[in-house]
Amino acid sequence: MSLLTRRRLLRRAALSATAAGAARNGLAGAAAAGTVASATTVAGCDGTPDPDGEADPDGALRFPPGFGWGAATSAYQIEGAAKEDGRGESVWDTFSHTPGRTRNGDTGDVAADHYHRYPQDLDLMRDLGLRSYRFSISWPRIQADGSGRPNQRGLDFYRRLVDGLHERGIAPMATLFHWDLPQALQDAGGWENRDTAERFADYADLVFRALGDRVPVWLTVNEPKTVVQNGYLGGHHAPGRQDPAAAYLVAHHLQLAHGLAVRALRATGVEGRIGPALNLHPCYPADETAEAAAATRLYDGYENRLYLDSIFKGAYPADVLADLGPESRMVRGVRDGDLEIISSPVDLLAVQYYTPIYVTGQGDTVRRWPTSEAEWQQIYPEGMYDILTRVTRDYGRVPITITENGLPCPDTLAADGTVDDTARIDFLRDHFAAAHRAVRDGVPLESYHVWSLLDNFEWNEGYEQRWGLVYVDYPTQRRVLKRSAHWYRDVIRRNGL
Repeated sequence: MSLLTRRRLLRRAALSATAAGAARNGLAGAAAAGTVASATTVAGCDGTPDPDGEADPDGALRFPPGFGWGAATSAYQIEGAAKEDGRGESVWDTFSHTPGRTRNGDTGDVAADHYHRYPQDLDLMRDLGLRSYRFSISWPRIQADGSGRPNQRGLDFYRRLVDGLHERGIAPMATLFHWDLPQALQDAGGWENRDTAERFADYADLVFRALGDRVPVWLTVNEPKTVVQNGYLGGHHAPGRQDPAAAYLVAHHLQLAHGLAVRALRATGVEGRIGPALNLHPCYPADETAEAAAATRLYDGYENRLYLDSIFKGAYPADVLADLGPESRMVRGVRDGDLEIISSPVDLLAVQYYTPIYVTGQGDTVRRWPTSEAEWQQIYPEGMYDILTRVTRDYGRVPITITENGLPCPDTLAADGTVDDTARIDFLRDHFAAAHRAVRDGVPLESYHVWSLLDNFEWNEGYEQRWGLVYVDYPTQRRVLKRSAHWYRDVIRRNGL
């Protein structure tokens, strides 16, 4: 890797790595590569305008029948019970307990105590009318050290959770990896070690065999880009590294883990659908110069195409590989057959959208829109439309689910027991409308999961930012539906705006 590339990557981490998480060419190509498995057809999937996505005569925006309105969480952010029932230590336990790593020294030891309060939280989901719930499974709760026999107490917790969802008429959507790598695997090299991808496939197989008959949709790796940019470039997420040479080898092994998990599901005979969860950021030139256009193209390569091309086209983008250089650890780490594994046919793509990125001719980023309480997040609903239509245009008719989109607000619990988060309602309304327009224009969008169901541990920001539809009073663990939750319940009931 050249010194220039190393500097570019470090600068990119400083400018936009936080935006990688919420802590964020042609149709024939994908079809020819065979990277999209057959799936249930939904209205509008043929790329023609969807009659069920049109506005009603009264001006309301109705989504297709059966649209999957939902909410999302992740294990480390809400479960707590960090040392209970055989759970092992994760990289986030280590990172959050290291002084100076998180705001106020906050940890996920208790979080929203969902591990003990999940029946109450399931009732909240039912009362909201959720049709789908996207959650993650804690790898160290299933395998304390990331290998070997499964911890039955951990599997039993997720079995109870999944059964409780079914009892309330809510479809489970389970994510296998949402950043909580077992610390024992990190000690053995973490995602720099190719063996970690193999261990992930073993873990996935255990979970599929234990829960696969009850989970209709599986997501493999959540936001591999965030692990790369925040964990190995910026260093402000676990494992807290600043090592550009390692970062993109990690990217490759995360992608390999995804492909191996897809193959593991197919090998079990379980009938569930499976796909990756990618945070995608539409990239725009900051001005009309040729330099800005060229820099934006490369920036998009690192932000989006590095992950989309490998999964849906079976190749890494040539411009990114050239920028990294032939001697980079990533390029040297790709073995024969790896891209075939990574591009194993999937059933759907989970898209997570938070912010656009505007790129100058020098490869820097600038802001064009107001930001949220998370200063990296520019509020630009049109970016939702742009990224959804771009995926369908460039990668074919893969069914799409939005698995994260939301806004942090300075929510406070009023004396009358209410939480007024009008800004969140405005944000969601505008993004729902953009998604509706994408459906109307032929994007095969199946569901939309608001981030997040509950206020929770927001990674290195600790408990400072509140992203939930439901307010959590952490000292008492009391749950309070915010104004946005009541509004969202009406959206679900109407199936639109």
